[in-house]
Amino acid sequence: MSDWSIDSWRNKPILQQPTYDDAAEVADVEAKLASYPPLVFAAETRDLLGQLANVSQGDGFLLQGGDCAESFSEFNAPKIRDTFKVMLQMAIVLTFGGRCPVTKVARMAGQYAKPRSSDMETINGVSLPSYRGDIINSFEFTEAARRPDPQRLLQAYHNSAATLNLLRAFAQGGLADLHQVNRWNMAFVENNPLKDRYSDMANRIEDTLAFMDVIGINSQSHNTLHETSLFTSHEALLLNYEQALTRIDTLTGLPYNCSAHMLWIGERTRQLDHAHVEFFRGINNPIGVKIGPSMQPDELMTLIDALNPTNIPGRLTLITRMGADKLADNLPKLLARVKAEGRHVVWSSDPMHGNTFSASSGFKTRNFDAILREIQQFFTAHKQEGTHAGGIHLEMTGQHVTECTGGAYKISDDDLAQAYQTQCDPRLNADQVLEMAFLVSDYLKAK
Repeated sequence: MSDWSIDSWRNKPILQQPTYDDAAEVADVEAKLASYPPLVFAAETRDLLGQLANVSQGDGFLLQGGDCAESFSEFNAPKIRDTFKVMLQMAIVLTFGGRCPVTKVARMAGQYAKPRSSDMETINGVSLPSYRGDIINSFEFTEAARRPDPQRLLQAYHNSAATLNLLRAFAQGGLADLHQVNRWNMAFVENNPLKDRYSDMANRIEDTLAFMDVIGINSQSHNTLHETSLFTSHEALLLNYEQALTRIDTLTGLPYNCSAHMLWIGERTRQLDHAHVEFFRGINNPIGVKIGPSMQPDELMTLIDALNPTNIPGRLTLITRMGADKLADNLPKLLARVKAEGRHVVWSSDPMHGNTFSASSGFKTRNFDAILREIQQFFTAHKQEGTHAGGIHLEMTGQHVTECTGGAYKISDDDLAQAYQTQCDPRLNADQVLEMAFLVSDYLKAK
């Protein structure tokens, strides 16, 4: 990496960036961030790399999920707790059903920026800069709110630090106890309209935990039943923020981005000769890149060469986001090429972004059945190609919102207005995402 430096990305074209009024203020904020403590540590990212290496070799599954974009106004302990809880509920179902370890990576503690399809938004004849996430501007449709404010970078850092502190407390302080997590699952099953479909697995998990307790394998004797590991991730859109939080690890002498354990590049910013690929190729975190239906095998191989030239297992996760109507035609040729060239990657399915539409009620939404169908096709394609379906990547929340239609509770277009709270993209709610975990566990079992 002799031709890479922490700021070499600044010499490349870059997309999806705000235009600030005061360059000197931006530079001052970047300097402050660079002086702040890291949010995560290099050793933690190496732990994640090891787990993802196992996934890339077919031994494990990646569960990645959380908000489409975190919000300053909804920054509170109950919201963080609820998402943490549902991630654990999903993980125990996937682990038990799939008989494989599950690596949990949350879209939390940094997911404050969002790419947009247009720089401007027009409402009632008034055009203003698009909302790009709370780290950049405000959702309210006023000229002052939509002005990009560099001070928001500092608030995003402090909110992320507090979120990480709470997540670590939850993970080590008893909230992750498997007995407690399965009690939550039993309550979900009992109240679900399709409870007969899911009760068998929930009961078998309960019986297994009871048997283990009888023979002395319990929370008191084994910490793994009482504690867990949860890693953080976000789309690294604002590279000045990411550069400011990149540190040289004292043990290895290598650069690590310390804003999160894992970062990913979005579909809109993965151009080979642009700034995001340039920055990512030099950091040593596990990284991801979103792969849409237009991706061709030659282009993908060139991208893999740029981001993981030494073919390190666990280094690179390819997150497919193609849509339920396009994945079956586009994914198999990519799987075959990557397999033929012996590249070590984690394949993960983002079934959310390719299945977004506007409902008759006017709300942007996604349908549960379309999301599930894309996941089914993802597993089918991997089975046919002899490759490993390594994970799922979901926009979700632990709250009981009504943003995606369908699921056991049969949320309709007319129901969306009841609790449509997202500021960006629609999320699966707590019941929908746990139902999804039970269904996906069947696919894992059948691999």
